Amino acid sequence: MKFTLNWLKDHLDTDASLEAIVEKLSLIGLEVEGVENKADELKAFKTAKVIEAVQHPNADRLRVCQVQSDEGISQVVCGAPNARTGMIGVFAPVGSYVPGIDLTLKAGNLRGEDSNGMLVSEREMGLSDEHDGIIDLPEDTEVGVPLAEILGLDDPIIEIAITPNRGDCLGVRGVARDLAAAGMGTLKPLKLETIEGSFESSIKWKADAAVADDVPYVAGRYFKNLKNGPSPKWLQERLLAIGLRPISALVDITNYVSFDLGRPLHVFDADKVKGDLTMRYAKNDEEFLALDEETYKLSETMVVISDDTSVQGLGGVMGGLNSGCSDETTNMFLEVALFDPTSIAITGRKSGILSDARYRFERTVDSQSADWGVDVATQMVLDLCGGEVSKITSAGSIPAEKRVIELRPNRIKDLCGVAVEKDNQIEILSILGFEVAEKDDLILATVPSWRPDVELEACLVEEILRIHGYENIPETQMEMPSYLPQGVLTLAQRRVSNTRTALCWRGLDEAVTFSFVSYAQAELFGGVPDSLRVANPISTDLDTMRPSILPTLLSAAARNTDRGFADNALFEVGPQYQDDTAKGQKQMATGLRSGSIAERHWENPSRPVDLFDAKGDAMAALSAAGAPVENLQVFTSAPSYFHPGRSGVLGLGPKNVLAAFGELHPRVLEAMDIKGPVVAFEVFLDNIPQPKIKKGESGKIKPALDLSPFQSVDRDFAFVVDDGVEAGKLIRAVKGADKNLIIDVVLFDVYKGKGVEDGKKSLAITVTLQPRDKTLTDEEIEAVSQKVIAQAMKATGGTLRG
Repeated sequence: MKFTLNWLKDHLDTDASLEAIVEKLSLIGLEVEGVENKADELKAFKTAKVIEAVQHPNADRLRVCQVQSDEGISQVVCGAPNARTGMIGVFAPVGSYVPGIDLTLKAGNLRGEDSNGMLVSEREMGLSDEHDGIIDLPEDTEVGVPLAEILGLDDPIIEIAITPNRGDCLGVRGVARDLAAAGMGTLKPLKLETIEGSFESSIKWKADAAVADDVPYVAGRYFKNLKNGPSPKWLQERLLAIGLRPISALVDITNYVSFDLGRPLHVFDADKVKGDLTMRYAKNDEEFLALDEETYKLSETMVVISDDTSVQGLGGVMGGLNSGCSDETTNMFLEVALFDPTSIAITGRKSGILSDARYRFERTVDSQSADWGVDVATQMVLDLCGGEVSKITSAGSIPAEKRVIELRPNRIKDLCGVAVEKDNQIEILSILGFEVAEKDDLILATVPSWRPDVELEACLVEEILRIHGYENIPETQMEMPSYLPQGVLTLAQRRVSNTRTALCWRGLDEAVTFSFVSYAQAELFGGVPDSLRVANPISTDLDTMRPSILPTLLSAAARNTDRGFADNALFEVGPQYQDDTAKGQKQMATGLRSGSIAERHWENPSRPVDLFDAKGDAMAALSAAGAPVENLQVFTSAPSYFHPGRSGVLGLGPKNVLAAFGELHPRVLEAMDIKGPVVAFEVFLDNIPQPKIKKGESGKIKPALDLSPFQSVDRDFAFVVDDGVEAGKLIRAVKGADKNLIIDVVLFDVYKGKGVEDGKKSLAITVTLQPRDKTLTDEEIEAVSQKVIAQAMKATGGTLRG
């Protein structure tokens, strides 16, 4: 929505500066997208008098001019044929930028004569293609007047963004009303004069009963013996300022009223209309030649305006070319109608026509404007085109519904945290156009016809707060739970933050994807109940709540691969869904790797990703989230979308699974159209047990790292065990041999072959002992070693390898 500052002042009596108005517009929800001020761009160009113009001594086509500006006299060498002594032109001093020729002026010397500045033409200023000579102004023009003022370009243009619910601000008057309520001035009364017609219209409005819901009312009147032609300069300048091309007085009037008051109009050349005009539904495949000179095929859901022969307009969207007004029009018929916004939106989308009328009707126009809109249009037509006017003809009725909403004055404080005095609330609503009354402790507000978006008490609260100022809402520190020190994150928040950090350090890139997938993808990853199917999805590919984050990450990886980035390392921390209950939403840390684990390099060869990469990622995430990783066991019961022989789960037992990892199943990769190998992990953050807090430790922070001053001791052991024994079982058993001294157990070798029986394998481990109160003696180390051997043999059934 564009308008000029002076246009706004036609409706708003204000002394506020442009800067203050622009700032207030954004604060009350009418976001300013831009301000264009031609006066700033042209401020260097001012009127000047040529006090002498003589022939250049060394050039036949040049003249040496002495130019008097408001800054003194300058010599200019000019090649314009109309440069003469005594003329008033426009002077561009040295250093100014001339937009039409993309040149910044410098002092120069032409054929031996100094030239300091320039007398400019309209083309050189970018104002027109005229270049027969320099700008020649009337002789009584004062010297030193800015060019922008001479050309009427000193009126700043303001552009604001309008939300779909604020159709009332698609007219300058609606914007002025909001600014008046916000204290930026006083709204001027709208001058409406009812003009009685002097004869009966020869064209009548009719409406099929079937279209009553889509066109509740239409009115118009006949104008005869008028004179159409160019509209006055002031009207053309305003239309040009907002990007509209002036066409003729009649057409310009309709455009002006649409932007000035938010009231779309249409005019027909009455001599081209055969019979009466009827609002009806189109016939399937009926054709219509629109003003844009395009022919459209219509459908039976579209409202059209038809005479006795054919369609003359697509109701509320665009008029027809065959009945359009031209400079030869002497008799005109006016249309002022009300259209249902949904009907207009459907028609507009099916036809693909974009017009200012459609834009406004889709967002709802003032229902009462179908009444006063006739008066406004009539007065402008008579003022600019003359002629005689008929009595009004109409069909249907204007909706007379009035909504009264009760407002409790304390609701602004309750809902928004800011106190607004009752009298101030009443004043704001009154200036916005609400009819306000008081009853007991309530404010009764009758909603104006131009605000169909105001439906509830909360809407009134929003209106009052918007005008009072969102910036006046006091800043309030959020209260933390009483069991947490002020400013401390909750456990769940810390887990998410720590997990993200750990996975980033592992070299994975965080992704943020939709929580929706296609039903086919959901089936690949375990499926979901019908309750997780979206009733009105934004896309057929996003019709189901995701049972896993993996399909959305796989889709991202597939897109990257298609674009030449086959090596992917992605993760996301977010929800996945099992059912539509609160417990059915699980907080997950999910990631995947595809392609190679490193780039090709002479020093370190690359290798394909494998399940141990995914396991390492899962372990890192679990450790960062505070899981007891030293107690985790590995099981082979991974979900079906993992490879059955190259995957596993990590848990504190078969029924307490904390993570799954491994290669993804080939059928999943084929369905997702991505080449393997792809490995992935899923960490169930909600399943990680709460940390145990000893009695009296609630609220305490984690103790500082306790380092021992004594040297640790490493001892290596090798055990021969059955081939089916897991290394993790051996490690867990050895860790339990002496929990006070053993701080780490690492597997460093797995061997099968010569010296080891068939069906057996050798597992070699390093055990780290860390004394805390003294240096260990050989006897104490030997005692711990015997415990390690005994515990390992008991747990695995193996023997110490000789």
